[in-house]
Parts: sequence; structure tokens; C-alpha cells
Amino acid sequence: MLGGILDAPPQLLKGGRESRKLVLVVVFVALLLDNMLFTVVVPIVPTFLYMTEFKEAISSLHSNLSVSSQHATTSPAFSTIFSFFDNTTMTVEESVPISVAWANGTIPPPVTEADSVHRNNCLQGTKFLEEENIRVGVLFASKALMQLLVNPFVGPLTNRIGYHIPMFAGFVIMFLSTVMFAFSGTYALLFVARTLQGIGSSFSSVAGLGMLASVYTDNYERGRAMGIALGGLALGLLVGAPFGSVMYEFVGKSSPFLILAFLALLDGALQLCILQPSKVSPESAKGTPLLTLLKDPYILVAAGSICLANMGVAILEPTLPIWMMQTMCAPEWQLGLAFLPASVAYLIGTNLFGVLANKMGRWLCSLVGMVVVGASLLCVPLAHSIFGLIGPNAGLGFAIGMVDSSLMPIMGHLVDLRHTSVYGSVYAIADVAFCMGFAIGPSTGGAVVRVIGFPWLMVIIGVINILYAPLCYFLRNPPAKEEKLAILSQDCPMETWMYADQKPTKELPLGENSDEEPDSEE
Repeated sequence: MLGGILDAPPQLLKGGRESRKLVLVVVFVALLLDNMLFTVVVPIVPTFLYMTEFKEAISSLHSNLSVSSQHATTSPAFSTIFSFFDNTTMTVEESVPISVAWANGTIPPPVTEADSVHRNNCLQGTKFLEEENIRVGVLFASKALMQLLVNPFVGPLTNRIGYHIPMFAGFVIMFLSTVMFAFSGTYALLFVARTLQGIGSSFSSVAGLGMLASVYTDNYERGRAMGIALGGLALGLLVGAPFGSVMYEFVGKSSPFLILAFLALLDGALQLCILQPSKVSPESAKGTPLLTLLKDPYILVAAGSICLANMGVAILEPTLPIWMMQTMCAPEWQLGLAFLPASVAYLIGTNLFGVLANKMGRWLCSLVGMVVVGASLLCVPLAHSIFGLIGPNAGLGFAIGMVDSSLMPIMGHLVDLRHTSVYGSVYAIADVAFCMGFAIGPSTGGAVVRVIGFPWLMVIIGVINILYAPLCYFLRNPPAKEEKLAILSQDCPMETWMYADQKPTKELPLGENSDEEPDSEE
């Protein structure tokens, strides 16, 4: 009896390591935490920099002015010098009235709580906010830029050593980045933490999506699993910004990051139990070189669609909160809640179209999604309050969910159809496309807003998405390579899976109608 009880945990652990569903849970949680950290800083950073840098500079300036004016009033020596220079006798207040200087714009007025309430929460320092667009955009883009640089190395690495070790390495780096965010008090430290997050995110995203594609070989099951995993990404986007804004205003800057660090520790423990990250498990077949995949026009079309669709929301992250601060006089807690409709709609879109896209046609879902992304972005500048942002942001999130849940399975299917069925490199390309959107969007968005304004920026990126959408038609029936057609006529000698709930197969994983597809394409 006692022996049976003692043997139960090892048996459960062994069963868990052979379960595809628990692998899906691990990837879901990893993407959830990564994207919570990704968006939790969106409402925090603009107001944190404003509070720490702009207000400190203004308070320092006015304290110096008050000290100098006090000395001017009370010091006879200064009064005498001033009278000799002016050939008159007058006090400092009469010669340099502070109110006149404020009115002329020579110095900005002091920022106090009374002024803030009186001005209906509108922040002072318009020029500072305009310049902050660029700095915040660069800070947000640093994560995606670093991820962009690391992804080409992570993809081939997963082909060599498997997905488990890179997945766990991503957790370790992400945990360090989260702790650093909690205790960073300057722009430079926040920049380093954001960059470090990009490295960890690269390992987690590429290894996680590649692992799912290798576990779920059937095209329908893969699409469904990708939809669930992207639901974790969506849930992270959903709770990140509102969670960050509420915790920052009512608890403090460090609180949301410390909570995320604790959740990351739980994810690390789950990975240790399920994935065995000390075990090297390279792919049995040699993967297609990264450059060869980059020359495939169908992969490039899918990657371009992922990039442009996500660039729409990426541009909003640094620019929308500052635009709301300038035009809507929005309080801090609203800056994060503005993204809530987009996140909820993204969560619905990824889960709905993870299954539905297989019936409608993934190419059609991605095409329609890009058109809706463009239309939603065109409507964003029309909003005059946070309630006016609900419709455009919800449409934007739902459409991006359509695009992502349709194109992520297509990337794996294209490799099955036209290359070797090893997925690390192709999902590195998909993640690079995602990161390019989040690198180019924030880094250029702030500068463009300063030149042409926020409304015209939305028009430009919206029109680009609409014009690109028809290219998704080419993904309707991509042709297989000639060597793949030859393999389809024979038994493929490569066994693809060793999981308990999926028997090894000797067929190329093209879905249920794999024997019919090549005939229809000839």
C-alpha cells in the first residue's frame, strides 16, 4: 500500500512528460508571462518618466528661483547692485515678475496637485511629452530589436539541441529581467531590463512554438493548439496593461513586476517537471537552412502579414497613452485600460479562429483580418474619450487575433509542404516578423508623431495594412516542392513523434487529405 503511494508521483511525472496537453500548458504559461511583462510597462513608463524627470527638473528650477528671489528681496548688497545697474530703486518682484515669465514661456509654471486638479488632470510640459514620445518608443522597441537580433541564432540552436533547454533558458532570463524592472529607477536601467527581456522572449517564443509544431503534426490539431497557445499570448496582453496601471497607481511601481517574478518562478518549476531541460534532444532530421526559408516567397508573404498587422498595435503602445494625456486629459489608470478592448478581442479572435480558420481557409481569415486592422486604425483618431476608443481597439485586437491564429499554423504547414519538417527556423522567422512590427512601430512612431501628428500616423499604417491584404491570396494553395511530391508517393522513413497519446506515423504530416493535395495542385 505504502509502496504504491510512493510510486504514484514518479508515474504521474512520467505520464506528464509524455502528454502533449501538458506541453501545451507549459507553452501557454510561458507566452502568458512574457506578454504580461511586455505590456505591463506600457502605462507605467510614460507616467513614471514624467513624474521622475520632468517634475524633478521643474521643482529644482523653481526652488532655485525662489531662493534667488528671496536673496534679492532681503539682501541689501544685491538690492544696491540692482539699483546701480538700473538707475532706479525697485524690488526684485517688480523687475522680474515671475508670472510674466511664465506667461511668456520663459520658464514653465510649477506643477502641483492643486494645478493638476484644476486643469482636469491635463499634464503640463507639452514639449516634454512630445520628446518623450521618442524616448518611450525607443525603450519599447529595444525589446523587439534585441529579439530580432537573437532569433536567427535561436532557431538553428533548437534544431541542434532541441526545444527544452532554450525554453528553460528563456525562463531564467525573463525572471532576471522582471526583477530588474521592479527595482530600476532610471531610464538607462529600464532600457537594459527591456533589452534583457527581448533575449528571454526570443528563447521562449521560438522554442515554444517550435515544440508545439513538432508535437502536433496534424494540420487541424496544430491550428487548434496554436490558437490555444496564442490565447496565452492574448491573455498576457489582456491583463498586462490594466494590471500595470492599477497596481502602479494604487500600490507602487515595483508591485506588478514582483508578482510577475513570482509567477515566473512557478512556470520554471513546471518546466523542470515536464520538459527535463537538462536533456539534449536534437531533431532526428536536418532542418532546412534559415536562408533557404527566407528565399521562399510564401513564407515571406506570411511573415510580412504578421509584421504589418502587429505593427498596428505596436505603434499604439508608446503613442496612444501620450496622445490621451495631451488630448483627453486621461488619468493614469485609464492609460492601461484603453488597451483592454483590444486584448479581450484578441483573446476571442485567437481562440475562435484557431478552429474556424481551418474551415474558412486560413488565407481568407488573414486577408480579412488585415483589412479590419487597417479600418480600425483609421478610426482611432476619431475618439474624443476613452469610450470612443472601445470600438476601434476591439476591432484591432480581434483582427490581429484572426491574422496570428491563421498564419502561425500556415508557417508550419509551409515547412511541411515545401521543406524539411523541422520547425525551429521557420518559427524564428515568424517571431522575427512579429518583432519587426514591435521594433519598427514604436521606434519610428514617436518620431513620426512629432512631425505629422498622431492622426496621420494612424492613417499611414492603416492604409499600408489594407494595401498589403490582397497578397494573402497567394497562401490559398501554395505548391509543394518537387522532392516533396516524390516523397508523398512513397513511405516516408522518418518517424515523427514519440508521445504517448499520438502513435508514430510514417506519413508526411500534411493533414487528413495529404494524398489528395498534390494531385489537386498539378
